[in-house]
Amino acid sequence: MTDVSCPIDFLILEVPAGAVGTASAQALGDLLERDVLRLYDLMAVHRADDGSCREVELARGPFAAFAGARSGLLGDDDVEEAANALEPGTDAVIVLYENRWAAPFVAAARSEGIEVVASARLTAQEILDALDAVESEA
Repeated sequence: MTDVSCPIDFLILEVPAGAVGTASAQALGDLLERDVLRLYDLMAVHRADDGSCREVELARGPFAAFAGARSGLLGDDDVEEAANALEPGTDAVIVLYENRWAAPFVAAARSEGIEVVASARLTAQEILDALDAVESEA
């Protein structure tokens, strides 16, 4: 995959008991179909009440259509790290994806000798905190 030039991100989606996930899976499918994202990995994990974690199969449910999405980039260590973000007794879906929408911008920059040397993701809470700080200074 040497053509990767777009930011790569991951999401950990905690799925509470009783959550359906159909709309989420459809939205992901739409983004893939429109080539906004390139899916590298999608895995489901379970964190047991004792804190242990394991990967679970996506044989059924709304994300089953993505069961074969495995590049090998996510492994057992990633499952364990992701599970640390979960409450005991919960399930999650881990999604590793490339932001294809950035490809034209990155290609244009590279054509001018400009290289992407770093990227970062800010959480929603970081943005809200920064906006609150700016507002309180005004």
